[in-house]
Amino acid sequence: MKFSLRILCILSLVSSVADAVAEDPEWVSYVGVRKLDIPDKLFNVADYGAIPDGTTLNTAAIQAAIDASAAQGGGIVIFNKGKYLTGSLYLKSGVQLQVDEGVELLGSQNLADYPEIPTRVAGIEMMWPSALINILHQKNAAVTGGGVIDGQGKPFWDAYWALRDDYDRKKLRWIVDYDAKRPRTLLVDGCWDILIEDVTFKRAGFWTVHILYSSYVTVDGITIRNNIGGHGPSTDGIDIDSSSWILIQNADIDCNDDNFCLKAGRDWDGLRVNRPTEYVLVQHCVSRNGAGLITFGSETSGSMRHIIARHLKALGTRTGIRFKSATTRGGVVEDVHFEHITMDSVGIALEITSNWYPSYSYASLPKHYSIHEVPDYWVTILEPVVPKERGIPVFRDISISHLTAKNIQQAFHAEGLKERPLQRFFFENIYIGASEAGSIKYAEDWDFHGVTIDAKRRRKIQIKQSKNVAL
Repeated sequence: MKFSLRILCILSLVSSVADAVAEDPEWVSYVGVRKLDIPDKLFNVADYGAIPDGTTLNTAAIQAAIDASAAQGGGIVIFNKGKYLTGSLYLKSGVQLQVDEGVELLGSQNLADYPEIPTRVAGIEMMWPSALINILHQKNAAVTGGGVIDGQGKPFWDAYWALRDDYDRKKLRWIVDYDAKRPRTLLVDGCWDILIEDVTFKRAGFWTVHILYSSYVTVDGITIRNNIGGHGPSTDGIDIDSSSWILIQNADIDCNDDNFCLKAGRDWDGLRVNRPTEYVLVQHCVSRNGAGLITFGSETSGSMRHIIARHLKALGTRTGIRFKSATTRGGVVEDVHFEHITMDSVGIALEITSNWYPSYSYASLPKHYSIHEVPDYWVTILEPVVPKERGIPVFRDISISHLTAKNIQQAFHAEGLKERPLQRFFFENIYIGASEAGSIKYAEDWDFHGVTIDAKRRRKIQIKQSKNVAL
């Protein structure tokens, strides 16, 4: 079958890459789906009453096909060509959702069609609307094909901005993203051995592909186009959240927030869960519009480690390599390696901040609110981290090699904390052509070999309150 052959190719590619690059750690050979064993039995949604006219709500019909497949030991759910309006769908073990070329799944624009479930959103465990496509606590499942999954998210974007305007006036910026409940497009939660392949995603209401509390997941060859008919807030591309043994490759993302993002929980709740993101390989990918080619954080509480990102391109992205956290997050980000990165027309090539976006990162209840009258998840976010030292994030042992960047506004903007400098960053074979060189503050033991910063003005990087950092 097509998917089985593709899996063998994926595993062969990863193994051959590991063999070819002698310095790769052994774990690289084991990322991604290990085995996909889906029966070669077809279940056409038309047989369960689905109508591809773009207006009939087909949630029950498509779910019936998925459930029938699962009840018979698994199989492939297929569609006749056309447009299928649907609310939340729940994929089962042993089932492949095959969205072929000429097929479009259109997300309902009615929030009632996305039942709330317990999940984690933006680092906090809470009740939240189901995604359009959900794979929850399953194994051996796939979403594949050359078709389109369109979240039709604009009404959710508009609702967010209306609430945001109100909340900004009330000094509630820190909670608006949680109160403005918006559906993700695809959620993989508590799963293993999952394949997402070749699908085009459009107009996510919120995050597009969220891999949460999962292991051995491959995302290969997907395209994300969220900036259609507007610029949706927080329409991340791919979020890898407290998950391990993950392979992301051959993705092309245009969104309005972080393109490829690694997360591990926020503040007290993230420290309570304490689950890292680790053993992740991201390779051969492109970012276009968006906040960051590849971003770590700001949800760092559970820590991140053993990560390789290579052969990536940023084309017009606001930031290239991005680390962000806050003094209530905690967690350790370490053993991260970037190789063969190219950037063109990017705002900042390397951005690191341990005190990111204070009005969002730090929760404070205005005086006219009572802690006893707000939702439970407000209370969770307001829970203080004690002792305070536990909330200080750590960034250390990061390497960046063979990076070429042109038409950059600022090469570096890196600022750690006085009590916790950015430690042991290593740079080799770097060329950045930029308007400004930028600055480094509160850093320690940075090594530079073959690094050229070709800045048109403010040519020299300003190094402040740092130790053993010299170009």
